[in-house]
Amino acid sequence: MLDRICSSRGDRHRRLRARLFRLAGPVAAVMLAGLAVLNPGHARAEEEEDEGGPKRPNIYLDFSTAYTTLPPNTLAIGFRNFVSPIPAAAQVLTLNAPLTVDLTDRISVYGGVSSSVSRTDLTSWSSMTLDSWNVGFNADVIQQDGAIPTVTVISTLTRSITSAPGLGSTSNQTVVELDYALDDDATRGLLAGGRLTSVWVDSDFVKVEPTFVGYLGGYYQWPSNWKLSGRLGVQTFGGAEFGRGLITARAFTQPTVRFDLDRMDDNDNRLYGAALEVAWTPAPIVQLTLRTPLYAVRN
Repeated sequence: MLDRICSSRGDRHRRLRARLFRLAGPVAAVMLAGLAVLNPGHARAEEEEDEGGPKRPNIYLDFSTAYTTLPPNTLAIGFRNFVSPIPAAAQVLTLNAPLTVDLTDRISVYGGVSSSVSRTDLTSWSSMTLDSWNVGFNADVIQQDGAIPTVTVISTLTRSITSAPGLGSTSNQTVVELDYALDDDATRGLLAGGRLTSVWVDSDFVKVEPTFVGYLGGYYQWPSNWKLSGRLGVQTFGGAEFGRGLITARAFTQPTVRFDLDRMDDNDNRLYGAALEVAWTPAPIVQLTLRTPLYAVRN
């Protein structure tokens, strides 16, 4: 419309139009720069989207529900929380929901609280209570390159909140796992690793030696994005003393097995899953875990 009006009114209007366009260029540039300053995150997001780079980190509650059965006079070490021996078989239901942030494809950090209810052959179900908090990280410190597998380190520090006097505890569980993918899409592969669990009890009269698990395994992911993983290993426990030798838990070396079934999306984010773990101590401890991540941000 402006072109048609200027062409009908002669050179004077054409010169005025030229001046307006020359002025409009710098003004538009200043306005765009101002918008970028006022909203730098949006400008960066558009730039990353154009370049195909990462958007935002995944943020979610990694909600899990674990049901554990314990034989009498058994120390449950390596099952998130330290559980002291009791003279009767027990059942424990644990809810854990750490806030998890996937900073990159290789590094995640998390922290939260867990609560539990329990019963024994001698008592009914207790009330639900907050029993511990936990913080940790998950990092791929080495990525697969030729014959070198991916090396992942997972470390979780847990501190009890409510415990019997003298049985408050701090525990650390660290896993180092080697993952060698057998295809470019990493839909099948081999696993090997170790898990070290250390427990420190707030009493000079209780001493718990570390527990180590070494295992081998593998995984397979179907085109439907269901993924099955299996690990078979050996657990070694150094023993424990309560009351300076008044009560002892004997050292042992026994097998352990774990199976995970997960439903993934196209970007390998877990949608939901289940895990079954059995550890002989020497009587078997059985734990069934259901995981349902609740995403605030998912890429």
